[in-house]
Amino acid sequence: MKIGSHSLSLPLIQGGMGVGVSLSSLAGNVAKKGAMGVISTAQIGFKKPSFLKDTKKANLEAIDEEIKRAKEISNNNGMVAVNVMVALSDYEQHVRQAVKSGVDAIISGAGLPLKLPEYVDEKTAIAPIVSSGKAARLILNKWKRQYDRTADFIVIEGYKAGGHLGFKKEELLENTCASLKDILKDVKEVVKGFEELFNHSIPVFVAGGIYTNEDIKEMLEAGADGVQMGTRFIGTYECDASMEYKNYFINGKKEDIKIVQSPVGMPGRAFMTPFMEKTHPIKRCFRCIASCDMKSIPYCITQALINAVNGDCENGLVFTGTNGYRIDKLVHVSDLIDELMEGIV
Repeated sequence: MKIGSHSLSLPLIQGGMGVGVSLSSLAGNVAKKGAMGVISTAQIGFKKPSFLKDTKKANLEAIDEEIKRAKEISNNNGMVAVNVMVALSDYEQHVRQAVKSGVDAIISGAGLPLKLPEYVDEKTAIAPIVSSGKAARLILNKWKRQYDRTADFIVIEGYKAGGHLGFKKEELLENTCASLKDILKDVKEVVKGFEELFNHSIPVFVAGGIYTNEDIKEMLEAGADGVQMGTRFIGTYECDASMEYKNYFINGKKEDIKIVQSPVGMPGRAFMTPFMEKTHPIKRCFRCIASCDMKSIPYCITQALINAVNGDCENGLVFTGTNGYRIDKLVHVSDLIDELMEGIV
């Protein structure tokens, strides 16, 4: 599959998961198999000693280090990408640093990445994350009009995905969201016109609730060019999160997975840990999200995600897709991808 000036031998993207869940180990090993490994830049520098003193600098340094390490692990196979949330206060700086560090692709959601082409070069593939055909059309029209550029691929995240979701909380709770297949149909119609205008294909990947080889085959038969999977990769030895974090999934129960309201103002899907049932005084603001208001939010999302990924899940935020409870053991990335791609390539 051709994506910009790059190519994938497998129709698979490992979803970006922050804070610290998908870094160089996971992304590099996914790319090594010929798929697209994705590093999340959200508070990526949290392990660096300078993080508390200069969060912005620590994050930019970590973006550079993690991309280069992932590329080294990949041995020039597949693609190494970063997921950069539009909602980040330092969105532009994260994108520019990733490009400078030699990343193959930028995937951007949690808002509309209307200015993304402005921050990249021609060698770096770009992709918006959308949850509707309407959003895809708006973004691609803006990119064409202002930058004479279009997407190199598109990621659709359906309502069964983990983390922050592009749907209204009421829709999620009342189960009235459009199905992944319906959104796919709409986005493919939008994409068709831009493929003709720019004379190149725009592969469409789908995400949310995809867990098995059969799920992937079903979506490919429905017209998707590939799939993105995040939660399933948490159950790997190579996932960058702590063992305690992975065990939380292994021991997790279906009924513990709920729709929650994130401090960033968007609904999300997570395990309902004891932490989530109370408000917590904020001792420090990391200014990770531009819209954050310390006076009105129930807890600091940065600290909650750091607590969880470091192993203190009971006192943290544990994002998950709908199938997180199905993880029952750890496997190697290589074996998981072989299982997922059986009979497909």
